[in-house]
Amino acid sequence: MPKTNLSAAFVRQATCPAGKRKIDYYDQSITGFVAEVRSTGGKTYYLRYQDPHERQRQLRIGSAADITFEQARKKAIQLRSQVVLEGDPAAEKEARRAIPTYGELAVQHLAYAKSYQKSYSSTEINLRVHILPRWSKLKLTEIHQKDVAIWLAQKGGEGLAPATVEKIRVLFHRSFELARRWNVVGSETNPVKGIPRMRIDNARERYLSRDEIRRLLRACEASINPQLKYIVALLTLSGARKSELLFAKWNHIDIERQLWLIPTSKNGKHRYVPLSQAALTIIDQLPKFDNCPWLIPNPETRQPFVSFKHSWETARDAAGLKGLHVHDLRHTAASLMAAASIDLYTIGKVLGHQNIASSQRYSHLANDKLLAAVEAGAAKMKGVLLPAL
Repeated sequence: MPKTNLSAAFVRQATCPAGKRKIDYYDQSITGFVAEVRSTGGKTYYLRYQDPHERQRQLRIGSAADITFEQARKKAIQLRSQVVLEGDPAAEKEARRAIPTYGELAVQHLAYAKSYQKSYSSTEINLRVHILPRWSKLKLTEIHQKDVAIWLAQKGGEGLAPATVEKIRVLFHRSFELARRWNVVGSETNPVKGIPRMRIDNARERYLSRDEIRRLLRACEASINPQLKYIVALLTLSGARKSELLFAKWNHIDIERQLWLIPTSKNGKHRYVPLSQAALTIIDQLPKFDNCPWLIPNPETRQPFVSFKHSWETARDAAGLKGLHVHDLRHTAASLMAAASIDLYTIGKVLGHQNIASSQRYSHLANDKLLAAVEAGAAKMKGVLLPAL
């Protein structure tokens, strides 16, 4: 290991002895600073040192063809300072290389989501369509909160609904939380954390009147989908979610107790839906198929409907209710209960709401009955409080 006072002139003139593949020239003033000279004529600067575990380590500073001697020397001094202060610059460099890109993390996220999520397709679509095109090639430590906040704001400006932007924000946040749980290198900071959610007002004030319900049911009777009339009737009578009805089984229905068991609802818990006599009458009319456990299956596949969008839209439009959503049948069921003076707590229990706030949107519907009550009381006071009445 020849030692010398390395200089630009020395490195420029240095050669590799005949018969050797390479030779290392160590600097006398900077410990571990090396100029490697190869028989091919190539020359490279390194810093060699022992890490805290006394293992020999080497950091490549750069080729003499790419950087000047002074640049190499300055970098060697900097790296040597890190070593003296009990650092391990080689290990730090390896750690930086080990930081995955978001695209690599997303693969793990999707694999995990697929193992338990019922709505996995929604997760996959949002990642593929919205998140990956922007962030997949960046390492986790290259994704910063300011950039994420600007990107989410732009998503809102692209015409996406606030609820959709919020789903994207939550999904992106979830990726980094999973990375932290899995001790993924570079996940110490979650760049999505602290970004406020967009204000969302998803409440649709769309409720069917009695006449509109009759028109819709008549249109469903004429549908080429023989099950549509039963689906629409039961959704309107029960207030259940579409997915809950499509995956209902005969053994979930307790005719005697007038209860419908939903094993896994939106919040992941089971719940019971009370069935009115009208709902039981509809259930009694449902066609039954041999060896088919589903309550209202697709008659052709004997499996739950993947979609009945076409038949629904045809019947809806024929009834003059263009723009009506299937989910509005759930709101209609709630509105009918509210109009019948059923309290919001009870309505929430029927619908499977986790808190009373979800049922508050129906409060103004119950007000008609309350208004009638105060008007009746005021009528009894006519001419007493205000003679002009």
